[in-house]
Amino acid sequence: MYCSFSNLPLYGVKVVDFGQYIAGPAVGMLLGDLGATIVKIDPPTGPMWDSPANAALNRNKVIVNLDLKTEDGLAKARDLCAQADMIIENFRPGKLAKLGLDFVQMRAERPELITLSLPGFASNDEARREQRAFESVVAASSGVFTDMGLNRVLMGFNPSFSPLPLASAYAAQIGASSAVLALQSRQITGLGDQIEVPLAAAVMEGLCYNSISVADMPERYLTQREVEIMRRRTEGLPMNVTYEDLQELLDPFFRSYMCKDGRMFYVVCPSHKHHAKRCLEILGIYDEMVDEGLTSEEDTYKPYAEWSSDTSLGVYPMPKFWADKLAERMKEVFMTRTSHEWQRMFGRGGVPAAPQRWLQEWVNDEYAEQSGLMIDVYDPEYGEMTQPGPVVWLEESGEESLAPEPRRWVSFDEAMTILMKHRTEIPAPSEANAQDGWLSGLRVLDLCNVIAGPHSACYLARFGAEVIKLDPSQPLYDCWNTVIYGLSQMRGKRSILADMKTHHGRQVFEDLVKSVDVIVWNAPDTQIKRMGLDAESLRRLNPNAIFCKLDCFSGVRRGVRTDYIGYDDLVQAVTGIMLRFGGAMDRPEEHAHVGTIDVMCGFGGALSVAAALYQKYRHGRIGRGRTSLAANSGLLQIPFAYDYRGRGLFDEPSGPELNGYDDLSRFYWTASGTYILLSAYESDLARFREVDGLSDLPDIPVDERAAFLATAFQQHPATEWVTRLRAADIGVAICDNIDALRSENARPTDGTPGTDNGSYSFSTYADHPCGHEVTQLDPYGVRTTRGQVCALSPSEKFGASTRSVLKELGYVDQAIDAMIRSGGVSESWSAEYLPS
Repeated sequence: MYCSFSNLPLYGVKVVDFGQYIAGPAVGMLLGDLGATIVKIDPPTGPMWDSPANAALNRNKVIVNLDLKTEDGLAKARDLCAQADMIIENFRPGKLAKLGLDFVQMRAERPELITLSLPGFASNDEARREQRAFESVVAASSGVFTDMGLNRVLMGFNPSFSPLPLASAYAAQIGASSAVLALQSRQITGLGDQIEVPLAAAVMEGLCYNSISVADMPERYLTQREVEIMRRRTEGLPMNVTYEDLQELLDPFFRSYMCKDGRMFYVVCPSHKHHAKRCLEILGIYDEMVDEGLTSEEDTYKPYAEWSSDTSLGVYPMPKFWADKLAERMKEVFMTRTSHEWQRMFGRGGVPAAPQRWLQEWVNDEYAEQSGLMIDVYDPEYGEMTQPGPVVWLEESGEESLAPEPRRWVSFDEAMTILMKHRTEIPAPSEANAQDGWLSGLRVLDLCNVIAGPHSACYLARFGAEVIKLDPSQPLYDCWNTVIYGLSQMRGKRSILADMKTHHGRQVFEDLVKSVDVIVWNAPDTQIKRMGLDAESLRRLNPNAIFCKLDCFSGVRRGVRTDYIGYDDLVQAVTGIMLRFGGAMDRPEEHAHVGTIDVMCGFGGALSVAAALYQKYRHGRIGRGRTSLAANSGLLQIPFAYDYRGRGLFDEPSGPELNGYDDLSRFYWTASGTYILLSAYESDLARFREVDGLSDLPDIPVDERAAFLATAFQQHPATEWVTRLRAADIGVAICDNIDALRSENARPTDGTPGTDNGSYSFSTYADHPCGHEVTQLDPYGVRTTRGQVCALSPSEKFGASTRSVLKELGYVDQAIDAMIRSGGVSESWSAEYLPS
């Protein structure tokens, strides 16, 4: 038996993995860490991407080298597939079928089979499907590198390169979660599914908070940086803000400060009712600032014109006067202690903040090792390796996932023996068990805030789950973190407001818990126990309910920082992402896109729910799913996040001036005044012989290639170069931007999820409940053959369903009215949906 520990949720699930590069193998890694038995098929020459990261990507797998272009290799691959519950591939659409491995035919013969394809672009995207879709090509085509955050726009780095494999990491989490959701549905229906998750659609799902457009957005939500960008564009001024000047445009509770030990310390607590106050109290300057006139508005959901002053502590963004005043004082105080001292004080004080660290420090961090966020695995090629720990796990079996089997090369016969050790048990297909969506009939209680947790529950809704979002009767976060983010993650949900700390609110909370199948919450263990959702207490309320927890820093094991609270940006700081992006300790930069890790963690939460559901239906065990932002940072940094004896420098590409990996894979300026992204390897040099204007490239000395290419690309427009290079099957893309993609691919909402619209799909809601026209990404990243994907209803106003949900729980109008009068329950936070 090969890494199929019987307590892990996917024990007995058999997977054949044809994946190459990152996305496909990463799906296999996620499934293997959850207990699946995986046979990896590589070409005779080995994996197409030669990297030490393959040791992590292929742990818990046995590897068989087969030549699929030969009759013998193809026959052996078919025999392995015939034993599988699930097959993974990430080639161009139709490539595997052309080789003789046709998923449609396989599923016709075996309807219980689940197949997962992860092409670069969608199979129904006629314009792009045949492109050589390397990671950077997908990113450039999807607007990842253009207008990459407000900081880079203001500093004039546009486009701006990032070496993080965003598209592959997102596709891996979405692919794994969708495959296991199909698997748990199979335990009910007896039927599998054919799934496609295009990398382009996956990375757009990760950018859904960046790509949304709200017409006539009230000015109160515009940051100093946005105002400065608009001013410069209006006045025709260049974007040439220095890094130092940029810092003075940042919110004081959303920036880095230099400490006594020369290390920067990142504070990210701008929008919570209490966090900013606690921050100033820890620094010892709260009373001082109040004496100077700093105020805290009691009700920040009133129109801004009705506020008693021009600002309120705990609201983002702050006006410039107070932003400057606070930042100047905070800079002085942070220099009085070391970053280590501040880390303990802020962590224990419940304020999201942490020192900036390099990736190398994180990989070898004591807490990361203690918690299982980084683990040791003996690899047959690299020896004792430190690798990212499991990204998703269940509480009751997580310990087993900390001891993965290293990758191992085996013969075809041994691989067949490994697969045949498991007997697949699937119920016979039955009309009585038919489902529209994979989660039809499932009821979910969402107790989460900000992005990761709420996004996880929103993702479940697209597959037919009924989701009820429970929030406090009085908000703890400002409008930015509730209403603005809610336009994306509240879709497909009903909203109820109840204060769980009051008598009436607690009763409503317990009634909801008793009525649902799944509960999702992003909170530390102490808070979960206090609210009665720890395993023992939940069993008394609802013994069949599955609980999923998402948080910032946890791993499988508890450690000194497990209960420290935090957000996406904080994990970027702790795990080295911000220092890589900025390039130096004195200039860390937030990796620009909202939800860089947050949304990915949401999909990880959904994977934990799917695994727990499968375990419940297949093995009869109730589990508690787990994931964290810190755990997902390992997946996002998988090309670099490892260490072993003899490893060279941690010299991953970094800094704002970075424009690619090397001369064959970077941005080039063209005659049309636009950039293209060339994505080629040394092995591609011969292909350039076929490209008019670049045919001499293979003969050019290595140190002269960049100059040759830069000169050549300026001779013709970008579209011409794209045509020529693609004709030679060389990876290339024009650096598109999100605004253009949204404009070109938006349509009036039509009640469909957008899965038929290729690699990009947006809907425009002219009469959105918020009162503004809203254009936003469709829930379209997962395409299925059998299970239905639902178009999600637009986000309703917080509290809009309070009364209807309470009636379903058995409360009558008179009782509901009394509960509202008591303050324990509410129907609204504000008169306006989007407070002006």
